[in-house]
Amino acid sequence: MNTLKADLALLQDFMARLDHPARLIWMMLGLVLGWWLYVPIHELLHVAGCVWAGGEVSRLELSPIYGAALLAEIFPFVVTGSDYAGQLTGFDTGGSDWVYQSCVLMPYVLTVFPGFWLWQTTLARPGVPSIGRLMAAGALFVLVAAPLISLTGDYYESGSIIASQLLAEPTGRALQDWRSDDLFRLIGTWPRPFEAADGLGIGLSLLLSMMLALITLWMGSRLGRALGSMARTNATQPSG
Repeated sequence: MNTLKADLALLQDFMARLDHPARLIWMMLGLVLGWWLYVPIHELLHVAGCVWAGGEVSRLELSPIYGAALLAEIFPFVVTGSDYAGQLTGFDTGGSDWVYQSCVLMPYVLTVFPGFWLWQTTLARPGVPSIGRLMAAGALFVLVAAPLISLTGDYYESGSIIASQLLAEPTGRALQDWRSDDLFRLIGTWPRPFEAADGLGIGLSLLLSMMLALITLWMGSRLGRALGSMARTNATQPSG
């Protein structure tokens, strides 16, 4: 994970080059704008992952502040209003966990590429960061941090798909018992006495969630650095 440590050092260096703490406001503004743009894209990528792998989608709920009304005019499955920023509530995997995983994890392709690469490139440019670079760094941080934000959401769901395949039959549980895109809601609405088997299933799901998120971050960081190195090499080579 040395490459992730290098990214933290890159961020620290970027922050150290700020000429006034108040300029962090621009970075925060970029973060807010980046989140506003990312949410609908994230949810539509869930749809794309499901359909691409062979599933079907019938309902995507989206909060009005993320342009749900406009998207509903383009995509018939979009519905205005959600208990979350957005949530894919109507989809059919045809019983395939491959389709299910594709649906859950597709948005995080943006973390692997181009998220990390653009973020690293933005941070690495020398000199005092301009307003544009500060806003870009904030907006791109949304892509970079998305797996960590989703540890108890999408990544828990991905881990629970694997855990249930491994443990459901030996423990006498149904495949769906531990599967959820919201770990806290799953525990808060638990329908029966909580037993050791349930703790094992949920615990393994959460452990896998953290492992999958770290793998995603590592892949994005490594790919970003490889692309950055290639760009620098090409830039230093004489033309002709």
